[in-house]
Amino acid sequence: MARFTPVSTSPVPERAVLVGIEQRGSSWPVDRSLDELERLADTAGAECVARVTQRLERPNPRTFIGSGKVAEVCGLVSRLDADVVIFDDDLSPSQQANLEKAVGEPVKIIDRTALILDIFWLHAQTREGRLQVQLAQLQYLLPRLRGMWSHLAKEQMRGGIGSRFGQGESQLEVDRRMVRNRIAAVRRELAVVERRRSVQSKERIASPAFRVALAGYTNAGKSSLLNRLTGSTVLAQDKLFATLDPTTRAYRLPGGRSMTITDTVGFIQKLPHGLVDAFKSTLSEVREADLILMVADASDDNLSRQLDAVHRVLEEIGAGESRSLVVFNKIDLIDAETLLDLRRIYPDAVLVSARTGEHIDDLVERVALEAAALDKLIDVHIPYANGSLVQLIRQSGHVLEESFEETSTHLVAKVPPRIAGYLSAYYSS
Repeated sequence: MARFTPVSTSPVPERAVLVGIEQRGSSWPVDRSLDELERLADTAGAECVARVTQRLERPNPRTFIGSGKVAEVCGLVSRLDADVVIFDDDLSPSQQANLEKAVGEPVKIIDRTALILDIFWLHAQTREGRLQVQLAQLQYLLPRLRGMWSHLAKEQMRGGIGSRFGQGESQLEVDRRMVRNRIAAVRRELAVVERRRSVQSKERIASPAFRVALAGYTNAGKSSLLNRLTGSTVLAQDKLFATLDPTTRAYRLPGGRSMTITDTVGFIQKLPHGLVDAFKSTLSEVREADLILMVADASDDNLSRQLDAVHRVLEEIGAGESRSLVVFNKIDLIDAETLLDLRRIYPDAVLVSARTGEHIDDLVERVALEAAALDKLIDVHIPYANGSLVQLIRQSGHVLEESFEETSTHLVAKVPPRIAGYLSAYYSS
C-alpha cells in the first residue's frame, strides 16, 4: 500500500538579496537601515539570504552601486538562487533597467519604495486605502514604462521587416496614456471619498470631543495603545504597517469629558513622497487633532532616529507646529537603567506599556491636563429652551459654577476654544 506524503500548500517565500550604500552624512548607519529593510521584506513575504553594502560619495548614475558590486550581486543571485534584489534607496528608471540587464531574468530588481508600496497594497482594507495605494503605485510605474518596452526598441534597431511601424514606441505611448487615464480616474474616485471624509471631519470639529491623534513610527504600538485605552479590538500585529486605514474610537476622560482617539498609518524613514501625497487626506486626521500623541518604541535602538523621522513627516503634512506629547511605549521590554535614561533625556515624555497597562493612568492624566490647558473661561446664560447647550458644556469642559435663574441656566465653565466661540451669543454682559 502506497504511503501518502502530505504536500505543503503554503507559499514558498521569495529569496531576497538586500543592497545598501553608506554615504557621508547619512542619518542612519547602513547596517541599521538594512535591518529595517529586512523587516520590510519579511512583512512582504520574502526571506533575506544575503546583504551587499558599499561606501560611496554618491550613487553610481548607471547602476546605483559600482561595477564590482554589481558583479558581486550577480554572483550571490546565482549561488543562492535568489528571486529578487531589493535596494534600500530609490532607483531611477534607467538604473533599474541597467541592473535588470546585468542580473538577468527572471530575477526582479526593486527598490525600497516598490517594496513599501507592495506592503501597503497587502494591508489596505478600505476602498479609500486601496485607492490611495493604487494612485502611488501608478505614479511610481509611469516613468518606468520605457524600460518595460526596451526589447521592442531593440527589434526596431535591427531594421528590415517590422521596423517601420514603431511598435515599441506606439505601444509605450498607448500604455502611458492608459496609466495617465487610470491616474486621473483614481484621483476622481479619491476626490469623492475625500469629500465624504471632509464632511465627517467637519462634524467632528463641531463636536464637543477633544480630538487626539496617534502618530509614530510603524510598529511602535499605536494600535495596541488604542486598544488598551478604549477596550477596542483594532488589529495589532508585530509587523511593519499592520494598520493603514484610520480608526477612531471614543473615550471619556476623568470628570466626564468626551474625547476621540484616532489611529492611522505609521511612519518610517525614507517614506516615499508619493505615499505621503496619496495619504494626505487620511493624515489630515493627524493635522486637525487638538493633540498628537507621538508614540515611539522605548526598546528600539534607533529611538532618536525614529522620532526624527516622525517629525519630518509631520512637517511634510503640515502638522509640525501642532500640540504634541511624546509617549514611549513598550517599557516592559527595557531595563531600569534604560528607563532612567529616557526619563532624564525626555523629561516631558510619558512612559507606558500598552501590553501590561503600566502607567496608562499617567498618560490619561497628562492628556486631561493638555485638554484643560487649552480651555477658555466662559460666563454664560443659557435659555431653558436651549437646554442641549448646557449638556454640551458639561460634556466638553468643566463646570465651575451653575445656578438656575428665571429664564435661563447660569454657568461659569472652562470649555474648548471652538465651543467657547460657538456660545458667544450667550455670554454675560
